[in-house]
Amino acid sequence: MNRRLRPYQTYGIALLRVSLGVYYVLHGYYGWLVIGVERFAALNASMGIPLPTISAWAVVLGHLVGGALLIIGLYTRLGALMNAFIMAGAAAFVHLDQGFFMHGIVTNPATGAAVAGGYEYSLFLLLATIAVLLLGSGPLSVDARARNRMRMGE
Repeated sequence: MNRRLRPYQTYGIALLRVSLGVYYVLHGYYGWLVIGVERFAALNASMGIPLPTISAWAVVLGHLVGGALLIIGLYTRLGALMNAFIMAGAAAFVHLDQGFFMHGIVTNPATGAAVAGGYEYSLFLLLATIAVLLLGSGPLSVDARARNRMRMGE
């Protein structure tokens, strides 16, 4: 790595971790308060997702709690793991049969309603989340602060 960029490496890890966390919290909010868990569960059932109500709650809570953990960098690997399972499920159960590339799928021709299909985005988020799982929180996090305090004997 270029020596001039090395000091900024910690910012890259933090940027990835925080941006994923924000994404997940916003999606948890959307599933909980905009769509609603009951409607989310009904959508899961219509797609044949196992245990639709439990999986809807798992997605909402996993995104909210796991995303918040990523944002603040506390138990970062746990937050990443929670969301890695969710994104793997999204890629496999929701988007895999839609092909790789994102594209619009018309759900109601009369109104022109459409949704995004394709698993490329959920796969990308899964891989980015696995990167955070492997990298950890980085030095700009609550986890790092706690590690430093433990080393100093506080």
